[in-house]
Amino acid sequence: MTFSEENYLKTIYHITVVSNSAVSTNAIAEMMETKASSVTDMIKKLAEKDLVNYKKYQGVSLTEKGKLAAKMIVRKHRLWEVFLVEKLDFSWDEVHDIAEQLEHIKSEKLINKLDDFLGNPTTDPHGDPIPNAEGQILKIEKQLLSELSAKQKGICVGVKDTSSEFLKYLDKQKIALGSKIEIISKESFDLSFKINVDGVALTISNKIASNLFVETT
Repeated sequence: MTFSEENYLKTIYHITVVSNSAVSTNAIAEMMETKASSVTDMIKKLAEKDLVNYKKYQGVSLTEKGKLAAKMIVRKHRLWEVFLVEKLDFSWDEVHDIAEQLEHIKSEKLINKLDDFLGNPTTDPHGDPIPNAEGQILKIEKQLLSELSAKQKGICVGVKDTSSEFLKYLDKQKIALGSKIEIISKESFDLSFKINVDGVALTISNKIASNLFVETT
């Protein structure tokens, strides 16, 4: 597969994980910042390789072959992110763009050795699950912080927004994976939250709370 074909598969996979349904060409075009006509041309190529199912006006879905291929691209991306953070001391807001380049390395042997070298991690630095060599993914029970009620507690296990700006904001507030968070109160006027993070009181917006995944304790 070409880099472009791999990027399309990965994009379809990510949208499917969220929507759990067939993906429209417009949704793909929006996420990839390209024209719908260009998406249609690529989808036809992927369909010829038995990587996607496509019927006009009915959306796009990954075949089993396409789903496994997409998971392997995601696997490479997230393993490289772990490597960059844990072994090269990159911060979690720096690694996405670099991993975008490294995910296209073809050597399966290299990726499996990388996986073993890192201790076979199940999540990346942002809390997203890493598929194993067979494409299996460990399910993590989590919910958005915004869904919790007052007095509930949880441990931060992931972020919905992986943009550099959001991750830098979390760094400033000293919120990271593993942080213990307790909801103190929720403001009815603007839905902002007063929370306790590892013993420190903070006020965060509903937007922030809606982008933090926690595992309740």
